[in-house]
Amino acid sequence: MTDWIAGLRGWSQGTAADLFGERWGAYVYDFGSTMVMIAMVLAPVILTVLYYQLVERWVIGWIQVRKGPNRVGPKGILQPIADAIKLLMKEQIVPHGASKGLFLLAPVIAVAPALAAWSIIPFTPNWVIANVDAAILVMLALTSMGIYGIIIAGWASNSKYAFLGALRASAQMVSYEIAMGFALVGGLMAGQSMRLSEIVARQGGAYGFLEWFWIPLFPLFLIHYIAGLAETNRHPFDVAEGESEIVAGFHVEYSGMMFAVFFLAEYANMILISTVSALIFLGGWLSPFAFPWFREGAPLGFLWWLAVPGVWWLLAKVAFLMFVFLWVRASFPRYRYDQIMRLGWKVFIPITLVWIAVVGVLMMEPLASWPVISIWFGK
Repeated sequence: MTDWIAGLRGWSQGTAADLFGERWGAYVYDFGSTMVMIAMVLAPVILTVLYYQLVERWVIGWIQVRKGPNRVGPKGILQPIADAIKLLMKEQIVPHGASKGLFLLAPVIAVAPALAAWSIIPFTPNWVIANVDAAILVMLALTSMGIYGIIIAGWASNSKYAFLGALRASAQMVSYEIAMGFALVGGLMAGQSMRLSEIVARQGGAYGFLEWFWIPLFPLFLIHYIAGLAETNRHPFDVAEGESEIVAGFHVEYSGMMFAVFFLAEYANMILISTVSALIFLGGWLSPFAFPWFREGAPLGFLWWLAVPGVWWLLAKVAFLMFVFLWVRASFPRYRYDQIMRLGWKVFIPITLVWIAVVGVLMMEPLASWPVISIWFGK
């Protein structure tokens, strides 16, 4: 497989050089390869978003002992396509008195950062669109832009209900974004790098899943994931869209595909948060069974394939974390808004600050060389 990819890359470079010359051929090859990688990442992400909402309805139906969508196509697998066609055919309504330009721009601002952040996500050590040095900072900068789409949507709608929902959503997202950022600081401290691929590499070793950072950074792992629930306005933190309270929140005036774009951003962010959690705390593409007894010649050598790292392990971890998003929605009641804000400011932020200090102490000598602690911080 690697030889085939290398051969294809060499043929592409040679063809570009023959058609455009040595100098411009290199630019054309870089541009073309980048566009191909973007398509290879965004196409599966958008397709996953399309069917994630169907899986959500199936899972919640299963948990509540009822059937989910099962009429459109075999087992209901064509339901997302039917929903998309319905939304495409609906009229796009702009309220009277709304700021039309900003009203149309808000969904774009909400969804663009959620998709652009995938450019710095590594799926394998060599498969990443932009392997930037400060990948975590880039991701935080991009994901924090989504809040502007929500604020603009609520303000430009010229609706008090939408404006109230935007204020509640923005306050909630800002408070939990701080806790999420501090949780990521602990991850980059343990990984001693801002590159996600290097953070994953530092979790490799002869102890399998015991070397992953979810053990020493367990409080930060939980806070990062729960803050992700609040960041995406997911249940039980969906007070910004509480239909029983404020008539669907900041996007109450949107219809058709503009309404759907906000949900596209929400589900894309859910997948992104699951992926980042898997990379920083769960070893990314590393196998949980990377133990010496799974190597060839060892007692369990016939299971050597279980210890092989690969993108399938990353996808399996992301799928599990995505399932937990749905599990939480079906299991917990919605919090009051004051409870949500108290949890973010008075509980999560102090815990993350304390644990960052603990991680800093554990990384210092001689503690970093102690037998157990050296598994994570002595490399």
